Amino acid sequence: MTQSRRDFLSLTAKAAVLAAGAGLGLPALLHAATPSEFGSTPLPVPGASGLFGLLAPEGRLTLTAAEAPGALPATGAPMLAYRASHKGADYLNPILVLRKGQDFEATLANGLNEPTIIHWHGVDGPWRQAGHPSYAIGPGGSYKYGFPITNRAGTYWYHPHPHALTAKQSYMGLASFFIVRDSEEDAFAKDLDLRLGVTDIPLVIQDKRLTHDGRLDYSPSKDDLLMGYLGDTVLANGQHKPTLKAATRLYRFRLLNGSTARIYNLSFVQGGSRLPLLLVGNDGGFLPAPQRLDGLFLAPGERADVLLDLRDLSPGQEVFLQNMPFDPMHNEGGMMGMTGMGHGAAPAASAEGHGGSHGALGEGDAYAILRLLVEQQVAYDRSLPKSLPSIPEPPAGGTERPITLALQHMGGWTINGLTFDMGSAPIVVKKRGVEVWRISNAKESMPHPMHLHGYFYRVLERKGSPAQAKSRAVDTQGRMATDLGYKDTVLVWPGETVSVAIDFGTPRYPGEQLFLFHCHNLEHEDQGMMLNVKVV
Repeated sequence: MTQSRRDFLSLTAKAAVLAAGAGLGLPALLHAATPSEFGSTPLPVPGASGLFGLLAPEGRLTLTAAEAPGALPATGAPMLAYRASHKGADYLNPILVLRKGQDFEATLANGLNEPTIIHWHGVDGPWRQAGHPSYAIGPGGSYKYGFPITNRAGTYWYHPHPHALTAKQSYMGLASFFIVRDSEEDAFAKDLDLRLGVTDIPLVIQDKRLTHDGRLDYSPSKDDLLMGYLGDTVLANGQHKPTLKAATRLYRFRLLNGSTARIYNLSFVQGGSRLPLLLVGNDGGFLPAPQRLDGLFLAPGERADVLLDLRDLSPGQEVFLQNMPFDPMHNEGGMMGMTGMGHGAAPAASAEGHGGSHGALGEGDAYAILRLLVEQQVAYDRSLPKSLPSIPEPPAGGTERPITLALQHMGGWTINGLTFDMGSAPIVVKKRGVEVWRISNAKESMPHPMHLHGYFYRVLERKGSPAQAKSRAVDTQGRMATDLGYKDTVLVWPGETVSVAIDFGTPRYPGEQLFLFHCHNLEHEDQGMMLNVKVV
């Protein structure tokens, strides 16, 4: 969907005009976001071993959560990582590559000095395999996983899920991809000549605060816990402002927002213009059909699978993956008197384009994340896909369940007025069929990316959306392109209601299940914006 200059400025008035100055047109804003010198630091791409190495496990795999000295690509500082050894190769945060129908067996070994557990985000499995915090293991402990891979092909991921420690452990480095492939994925990759780690690039985007000596700093204030912990540096696969050397052909990017709280408004920009991209998948794999657009919102936990065509470019030209200006809506209606310190909002941004406490980079600021440098002219005659593997229409009917998101007076964020209690299950699914959840965010609020374990959403409708989201609607139900297909995390803006259908009959896990429903702003989750969901 192409937006006019007038539409774009109206969407970003609070962020773009206030942060960059009224009277700047779209090209000026794009130019302002493009750094004059990006450097030649290479993007860490998945290889046969090491950090984010591609690992196709055979037999039981052991993942040891521990500190990895010198592992952070951006600074050489220590970080937390999942260590693994397989067939003579050593890995940190391996990208697990599995086939549908394969049995997956893994053991988590805890080398930390605090409890931990792994959540396989978006991956089918019964609740005891899904990383419920009640199964967190202490230092020196271990936990065995074993389940068949029943997901369709897609980009999933894994990260810690111990209660009140999820944000810290994820922020310090414990996260990576869980990629599922099948025959449809094989055919798609063959048709477009895509090779994982070469022209099919998993890309995790995370923001960090760094100390003067380049170490990761996770020290949230009370305000950070309320609003979300924003960093001052944005990393792509652990590197700051890296470059990917590219050719004049098609590339696939599997985008993952691995930040604890930051929302991104992503576009690929070349010469002052946003390039078209083709959205082919999201959280749950391929969409029903390709969607042509020029930008997308990506909230914590969400994935977007996009194709970028560089055939019209020439060697020496550059393309930047950029965060485009937007209104982060962090302080709608004063939030019952809680200011949030202007955290990440454009009106609080300084002349340097930073806002919020501790000099954090404003969430709605314009900044570049990755440079693609075209170096090679190649012949590439593959056509962009016009269709994708078919999926069923969203289920019709079902029991309706209202869900409300709000800030309790002088307290934390709540779901239906409640905060997390390990021993209670406020949401009980009595019939393993379809339910329609109407998730309503208060007007005096901030955006909340809501994640459900164990099952996928089918987004039915958005109502009350802010202009910057409404302008990206692709149908009369107000859905954005990223809402189509299967979702496990859905962003709900202040004052908005998002209706989703959930089929609790598929998958049909045996016995009673206890899954989680929570905000994937991980500071919110750790502070209690999470409920147990009992499926009986």
